[in-house]
Amino acid sequence: MSEDTATAPAGAPPRPRASGVTTFLASAPGRNTGLVVALVLLCLVGVATAGDRFADLDNVLTILRLASVIGVVSVGMTFVVTGGGIDLSVGAIVALASVWATTLATQGMANNSHWLVVVFTALAVGAGCGVVNGVLIAYGRIVAFIATLAMLAAARGLAEIISNRRTQIVNVPGFTAFFDASVLGVPVLVLIFAVVAAAGWVLLNRTTFGRRTFAVGGNPEAARLAGIDVRRHTVLLYTLLGVLCGIAAVMLIARTTTGSSTHGYLYELDAIAAVVIGGTLLSGGRGTIAGTVFGVLIFTTLSNVFTLNNLSISAQAVAKGAIIVVAVLLQQRLARRSTA
Repeated sequence: MSEDTATAPAGAPPRPRASGVTTFLASAPGRNTGLVVALVLLCLVGVATAGDRFADLDNVLTILRLASVIGVVSVGMTFVVTGGGIDLSVGAIVALASVWATTLATQGMANNSHWLVVVFTALAVGAGCGVVNGVLIAYGRIVAFIATLAMLAAARGLAEIISNRRTQIVNVPGFTAFFDASVLGVPVLVLIFAVVAAAGWVLLNRTTFGRRTFAVGGNPEAARLAGIDVRRHTVLLYTLLGVLCGIAAVMLIARTTTGSSTHGYLYELDAIAAVVIGGTLLSGGRGTIAGTVFGVLIFTTLSNVFTLNNLSISAQAVAKGAIIVVAVLLQQRLARRSTA
């Protein structure tokens, strides 16, 4: 007797089995295959509509540089969402970290210090904001949406106060030269993203920290009964995301040679969108770093195609919104069929 007929109520028709194709598409390799196909199709659209301007090597490197900054933030967002949380303050944290670090550089305090002081300042500011978010959510029992929304307002406002709403030009010896360099033709910013993504994959899939993240996101009460300190782990997840926001701030300073309170605008939307389209469940318990990387590349390539064809930023936002809705609906449909 099959499992379906054994568990179905008497007289009820047997549930239809999920097809092999549906099961494959709902699996991690299937989702990644779909993302690769989507990225290839998007590139073909870029070549068809923009020709050599899209296929040019400089344009490809520009796409990768742009993807690197938001990609680092998205890797951290994957951990938080997999752990059952959400963070709306990542863009504001990037802005605050960039302003604080560039203030240190432009006010002469770092003239006699190595440029690594600027880097560690940004990381410390990001980590501090992450700790505050985590403590408010885990120990203050404030809903993540509200706590991070408050951090968004506070960090953006503090960045404006510190910078007086002025763009601060960075001229620290060695800083720009290091991050503008390339290794075998690959920009340092892209290499940093690759290292962060690889480290994130190992941390999520091959360590106790990763297994605890899946457990906390899937069922916090069961995780607590299993001996996991859920509140401590929640603080660690938000701190990790804060540190990655600090790294993104350093990368943004290096790419633009400026620090500004407007840096990181709408990064929270882009990061969450990349995470969702990559296959991470917004309800927690399932996450994929590889999917997030593909999601970042898809959205960055989409923006590049729109820009090359002189389409407005508003049209880009509409397209992103539509893609997010389609991705969530597809996730739900495949999840239902794979468990049927």
